[in-house]
Amino acid sequence: MPQLLLGLFFCGFGLAFTIEANLGLNSWDVFHDGFSKLVNVKIGFAGVITGFILLLGWIPLKQVPFIGTIINILTIGNVIDLTMLYLPAPELMYVRHLYLYFGTIVFAMGVGLYIGAGLGPGPRDGIMTGISKLGPSIRVTRIGIDFSAFMLGVLLGGSYGYGTVVMVLSVGPIVQYSLSKFDKGAIFSL
Repeated sequence: MPQLLLGLFFCGFGLAFTIEANLGLNSWDVFHDGFSKLVNVKIGFAGVITGFILLLGWIPLKQVPFIGTIINILTIGNVIDLTMLYLPAPELMYVRHLYLYFGTIVFAMGVGLYIGAGLGPGPRDGIMTGISKLGPSIRVTRIGIDFSAFMLGVLLGGSYGYGTVVMVLSVGPIVQYSLSKFDKGAIFSL
């Protein structure tokens, strides 16, 4: 449980830095932004709807929600909000880039840390772990999923930028590395 909570804290903390960098939304938020425009709801609610839809995608992958799935849903968004309350928005471009890179690394390490606790992935990460159990590496699976969410979001009119591309290409390899260090159950062949 401590590993799960620490990992989820890192996810929210890291994402807050990437948001404050203001260099582009992460791939899923590009999708949420576009989807929110399509169904005429706020971006946060679009993320909630997406999460529930993705849980249906778990069925053919034989993924089962567990306590970590619920805690994920309740934790990351709140940590983002709390962090952003105290995190100053940088104006200097080099500081914005530092926020982006720092936040991306912290977020991706957090994903590996919390999934490695073995208490269940969140809705989006459950798709990643389910597909990776079929053969592809976490790295390749995550890049493919993030790229797909990004492209669908762009087609729906979602906002994106340089930071989006950085996250699409780097989160998967960092998550794979992090999982190789923190996977308590050796549930993945990395």
